[in-house]
Order: sequence, then C-alpha cells, then structure tokens
Amino acid sequence: TSTSTSTTSRSMSSSTFSACELSSHPSALPGDPSLNLVTNIDLGDKKLDFMKACSKAIQEATGKPESYIAVTVSDNASVIFGGSDDPTALGNLYSIGAISMESNGAIHNSISDLLEPYGVDASRMYINFFDMERANVGWNRKTFAG
Repeated sequence: TSTSTSTTSRSMSSSTFSACELSSHPSALPGDPSLNLVTNIDLGDKKLDFMKACSKAIQEATGKPESYIAVTVSDNASVIFGGSDDPTALGNLYSIGAISMESNGAIHNSISDLLEPYGVDASRMYINFFDMERANVGWNRKTFAG
C-alpha cells in the first residue's frame, strides 16, 4: 500500500525525518531520486565534481536527503539531437514524489547551468521526469512499499 498523496507530494527535507523514521520501515523513507544522464561531451577529470553538483541540485530542488540521491553520467557517448552531434545531453530523473513543474524546472535549469561551460546549450538537452510508485522502486533487498 502506498502512502497518502500528501506524504509523497510534500517537500521532503532531511530535517523532516528523524533518525528513527529513516531507519524504520521502507514505506516511511523519502524515496529514490536518481538521475541518469548521457552526453556526447567529455567531462574529463571534472566528472565526479559534476556528478556531485548534480546530486546537490536535485537535493535543493526536491528537498530530499542527498543520502538517497543517485547520479550516473555517461560522457563521451554517441548522441545526436536534432540531427546534429553538437554538444548535447539526455537525462531521465526518477523519484518517489517530488516531481512537479517547479522542481522539474529547477533541476533542468541547474543541470543546464552545469553543462553550459562544456558547450551544451539548454535548448539541446531533454530531461524526462518520472514519478515512481513505491512498489516499483527497489532498495535494500525490498521495495519502498515493503
């Protein structure tokens, strides 16, 4: 059974959950924001810093504890956008709740700012946002639904 809509749609910050709640049944946990980003640019030795900055941006936009945020970046990938191999990126962000017009826009804006120094224009990046049901997200040998 999933939690109520008010629980999954509220802003969830690390201060919202006590240590006891965070160690309790998985359905009481804040969930899984995860970003999968693919780009044709080379992030070089800045890749880890870039990933950490993405994680922080997701935390700020969703209010979810950074300890639950996962980021993967595949750079130097074969990607075209609009028929061109100019710098581009494609992303998918999955989260249990915290998917909204405001947070999605803030995340796209922040990731765009992070990619801009590498030549990726904001108009050459899609990020798809998926609001996941707790039963469809596995973690720690079970799902967030239990």
